[in-house]
Amino acid sequence: MAVNINCDMGESFGLYRMGNDEAVMPFITEANVACGFHGSDPNHMRKTVELAARHGVRIGAHVSFPDLAGFGRREMKIERAEMANIVTYQIGALKGFLEAAGVALNHVKPHGALYGVAARDEAIAHAICDAAEPFGVPVFGLSGTLHEEIYTARGLAFRSEFFADLDYDDAGRLIITREHPARAAEAVAAQALRAVRDGIVISTGGKEIPVRAETICIHSDTPNIAEIGKTVRSALAEYVDPT
Repeated sequence: MAVNINCDMGESFGLYRMGNDEAVMPFITEANVACGFHGSDPNHMRKTVELAARHGVRIGAHVSFPDLAGFGRREMKIERAEMANIVTYQIGALKGFLEAAGVALNHVKPHGALYGVAARDEAIAHAICDAAEPFGVPVFGLSGTLHEEIYTARGLAFRSEFFADLDYDDAGRLIITREHPARAAEAVAAQALRAVRDGIVISTGGKEIPVRAETICIHSDTPNIAEIGKTVRSALAEYVDPT
């Protein structure tokens, strides 16, 4: 099975610097570019799109709750129609820079708290679909959750995602943290390989949880992301989609 390696990036804004996009870009195949609501701004969106394009990395919209102060990692109560408009606005912003660079939108991926809420709240999952549907691209999400159930029921292409540098609890839920501490690169790579090869992740409680990994996520704001990216890419060399 061919897999991709994706990375959340382009999250710097103004004078604030987040992540190490330049260092990790050579090791990934898909970039999830922040669209201004949890991170990024027009200058950084353009810079990240151009950087990804130079490396032949496919680009997706990393959309969020409107929570720049909280980096999109705080849950918000927003009705379906408004949430769909918020997501559409973000995709549209990135799409302008993609068209200027002559590259296509590859996918849509919710960020942080929006990702977590869409996994369990039907209205928010539908809002993601309402926004993504006109663009005709896949949506990333967790298998076995409302991501898969609702996105596929709506006829969207669904790509099951595995988070190599985050933890899963005993119920198989992703543990979304406010900050990403440094992780041992070999341990992250081993977790990614286990997910791809064996279809399991070891939870924080030591349980084997079934997972499906069509695209492997790492984060550019993990402090040692360059080492992680290189080690993960090497561990998955025989599986990574070359196209």
